[in-house]
Amino acid sequence: MKLSYITEKFTESVIREMTRVCDAAGGYNLSQGFPDFEAPKEIKQAAIDAILRDCNQYPVTFGEPQLRKAIAEKVARYNKIICSPDTDITVTCGATEAMIATLKAVINPGDEVVIFEPFYENYGADTILSGATPRYVTIYSPDWHYDSKELAAAFNDKTKAIIINTPNNPSGKVFSRKELEEIAALCEKWDCLAITDEIYEHILYDGAEHISIASLGGMADRTVTINSISKSYSVTGWRVGWAIANAEITARIRKVHDFLTVGAPTPFQEAAVVAMHMPDSYYDQLRQKYEKSRGFLYKLLNEVGFSPVLPKGAYYIIAEADHLMRKLGVSNDFSFSRKLIEVTGVATVPGSSFYAESDKGNNQVRFCFCKKEETMSNVEKGLKKLLQI
Repeated sequence: MKLSYITEKFTESVIREMTRVCDAAGGYNLSQGFPDFEAPKEIKQAAIDAILRDCNQYPVTFGEPQLRKAIAEKVARYNKIICSPDTDITVTCGATEAMIATLKAVINPGDEVVIFEPFYENYGADTILSGATPRYVTIYSPDWHYDSKELAAAFNDKTKAIIINTPNNPSGKVFSRKELEEIAALCEKWDCLAITDEIYEHILYDGAEHISIASLGGMADRTVTINSISKSYSVTGWRVGWAIANAEITARIRKVHDFLTVGAPTPFQEAAVVAMHMPDSYYDQLRQKYEKSRGFLYKLLNEVGFSPVLPKGAYYIIAEADHLMRKLGVSNDFSFSRKLIEVTGVATVPGSSFYAESDKGNNQVRFCFCKKEETMSNVEKGLKKLLQI
């Protein structure tokens, strides 16, 4: 029996595999990007109230009207994106489903998709599952810049889309207006789409500004903007996301979404309406919380022998581990990550899993710092064991 050859072109999620390794070891999970502190009380209460009101059945397939209205209002205010809640928004089971539904809705066999690397691992797999060929463009540490000539060379007549994740997982890069304008010009030149994952839009540092490429001139009709409530509101398990695009693209995304998952959880859609109306002070406090955690982990990693890169956004730090790899007697990032759990109890993600070629990033690991102070205190105790070796 011949099974799908497509599934042989990518691996299972390394991030989620490292969570399983961490759980088995009883370690501290700085691998998978989920907060271990409580979500806002207002949002939790809204979900409880929705369940008590018996909001337990199928929702409108592409999203409850009140949520689509709230999303449209929020993105007009924060992202400068003007869209119709009736024709331009699809509510999905998280940003993960929004991405695969979007790609399946726009890809034809033979198409190519440009992806910046290091990249969130779903992008490569989703592109392949959609029948396209990924074309990777590297962003280089420590400032995570890309080479304009390399980017331009990745576009051609087969290019259907470029995926942009800003703020970026895993690097923490925040794409500047100048960079987004350069990307927009390439999209117009080659008549292709920008598909943006903006899930970390409110997690910014050092005066960084989040800009949605859909807000730039000429990009409204050639952008799909993807987001979710997972990261900004610390509810990664609730699985409510969305894709915003013009009516023609949205009609196709809605068809794919309907047959993938039917609809996102009804009571959590009700809670998401409340999330969309959180005051500016909430986001300021969230940013301050993560800025403190970022500083703590960055200082700690430097102290114990890593060479970390300070992120401008999101809640991850990529760190080079050459010195510690030699110290622990390991030769690559995967063996180092497993040895690190064994020695310190701290789980991380091997850096090469964020690149298309395994020889890239094989001296890097990614840590997340979306954890409460108690967790980070235990991480400090664990990582300081490296000083005793």
